[in-house]
Amino acid sequence: MIAQQIVNGLMLGGVYVMIAVAFTLAIGVLNFLNFSIPGIFMIAGMVSWAALKSGQHWLLAFGLALVASAIIGLSVYLLTYRPSSDSDPEVPLVSSLGFLVLLENLVVLWLGSDQQSFPALIADFNFRAGSIIVGGAQALSLALSLAFVIALSISLHVTNLGRQVRAIAESRRTALVLGVNVGSVVPRVFVLGAVFTGIGGILFAISYLQVSSTMGESIGFKGISAMIIGGMGNIWGAVAGGLLIGLVEILSTQFLGADFVNISVYGLLLALLIARPEGLFGSAAVREKL
Repeated sequence: MIAQQIVNGLMLGGVYVMIAVAFTLAIGVLNFLNFSIPGIFMIAGMVSWAALKSGQHWLLAFGLALVASAIIGLSVYLLTYRPSSDSDPEVPLVSSLGFLVLLENLVVLWLGSDQQSFPALIADFNFRAGSIIVGGAQALSLALSLAFVIALSISLHVTNLGRQVRAIAESRRTALVLGVNVGSVVPRVFVLGAVFTGIGGILFAISYLQVSSTMGESIGFKGISAMIIGGMGNIWGAVAGGLLIGLVEILSTQFLGADFVNISVYGLLLALLIARPEGLFGSAAVREKL
């Protein structure tokens, strides 16, 4: 039984991984906690559902969802971060929170506030290993999440854009001196983080077959927790944090009851902040950067 719940926790953690990595990009590169990310997560799921409901092919539906995510990510940059990038960090943070509220209310006006059933796009099949059963959709979601993170990590180290992103993460002033076009790179980081978030929203919908206007809220908070647990600015720390939170959530549901899920997750976060404030994979002396 415990082995089965561990597998279920890892499957759930795959969803948290995507949103935790998106938060890590924002914090690691921009030193900006982008509260619009849960809204983008929700938009991707809802746009996918609306497109599929109207009879569109799933490729077009997911493409529209990712385009919408990218546009919102760029809008957050243009309307919240760029105008206030020289202000106190709290200013763009509060502005991005306003974006989250705006997105949720627009979706309520457009599609309603009820939870919607997402169509099953993957045949209902399971993998079996002895007594352990792994849902096909959840396994695919986790595999794709890890594949996208690996691709991102490689890109940050081998592509010209990736090297510029890492240079800005280390020191924006030094990056400017070295000739990095910060004004061009930063909006791309917003778009990249938004697309990553959108993929997470789509994978959640495929795996759990439900979407709603508030689907991003609890997952967003747990994504932030995963980022902090893993170590601020550390992509693979965000992955570990996401998987760990998924495990804690499922195990606490099984052995303590559903009422104790949030107590367990945020209790773990609090305990870790007390014992190791820099996170599992962070450095006490220097914050890890991507």
